[in-house]
Amino acid sequence: MYIIFQIIILQNIFWIYVAAIAIQLLYYWFFFSRFAFYKKQENKNEPVPVSVVISAKNEYHNLCKNLPLILKQDYPDFEVVVVNDASDDETIFFLEDIEREDSRLKVVNITQDLNFFSGKKFPLALGIKSAKNEYLLLTDADCTPCSEYWIKEMVSNFSNKTDVVLGYGKYKMEKGFLNKIIRYETVFTAIQYFSYALIGIPYMGVGRNLAYKKSLFIKSKGFISHYDVSSGDDDLFINKVANKKNTQIEINPDSFTMSAAKQTWLEWKIQKKRHLSTGKYYKLKHKILLSTYHVSLFFVILLFLFLIVAKFNFWIVLLLFLIRLFSQILILKKSFNKLNEKKLLLISPIIELMLVVIYPVLAFSNLIFKQNKWK
Repeated sequence: MYIIFQIIILQNIFWIYVAAIAIQLLYYWFFFSRFAFYKKQENKNEPVPVSVVISAKNEYHNLCKNLPLILKQDYPDFEVVVVNDASDDETIFFLEDIEREDSRLKVVNITQDLNFFSGKKFPLALGIKSAKNEYLLLTDADCTPCSEYWIKEMVSNFSNKTDVVLGYGKYKMEKGFLNKIIRYETVFTAIQYFSYALIGIPYMGVGRNLAYKKSLFIKSKGFISHYDVSSGDDDLFINKVANKKNTQIEINPDSFTMSAAKQTWLEWKIQKKRHLSTGKYYKLKHKILLSTYHVSLFFVILLFLFLIVAKFNFWIVLLLFLIRLFSQILILKKSFNKLNEKKLLLISPIIELMLVVIYPVLAFSNLIFKQNKWK
């Protein structure tokens, strides 16, 4: 009797494993394949006046490096609005010098810490309201345009129907395993938000490379609905305003930006916890969509190990796991190529396994320790 009961339990576990594999294959072949096999059509829209908006707090060195590159963009009509958020380094002197030399730079100074809510939403909103143009392109002070055609490629997607353009913000490839984790996580997140946007379910963008219309920002009352959340100037805003009719993606390598990744595990943990803290504010359908993928992945790994150890339907269990792994490698390879990400493919299953453990730990930690500041 005990043996029969044991077999029934194993059979039920096996079918849960099969269901989890099926869900994973659905995500890879229905959702993520949209991006992996996506072919961008050339945009022939006429150039429009653009305002590049940057919020900077103690970013003197990054501004010295990146602001000149932005001002050298090959684009006929643009301004750069930099909000100096009460910096106490040399930022103000550098910006004033550049502003005197180049009329395209507009500096907005916050001389006192008037930000009653933590985060960069207040200074960013101030910069957006100070922008003279309808078309906005947002980035961070530590982001380097990957080409002189960054503005051109990003804003070429705008039309009467398009209000939002999602871009890609890369992290610089450096030595070390932490760098690989950060780059893998960044590119996989991009695969998700690009894929969902292509299906008509846009849910987020990244502030390192994001464009939208000023009228959309004003009409939707900007960040007011989530001002009390330290993060979310990018993903929560896009989660609120983007839809299948008003959103486009841009993946031309000339449109990318590049940033330096965090150098220590502690810095990355703080950044990751801040990012994870915004997920609970997403629309319900987006939370279900994102959580279903991660939960099914967790069950695939857990039940695969359990069934292999138990030697229950060993070859079927192994075959299903390999089918899922082959699908993952194929989709990721094509996606990595599109985003010019190198030396990540072979190590991606190991990183994925680590993140399956790390994400729940950080999410649980957020329930105990609230995030108060952005960095």
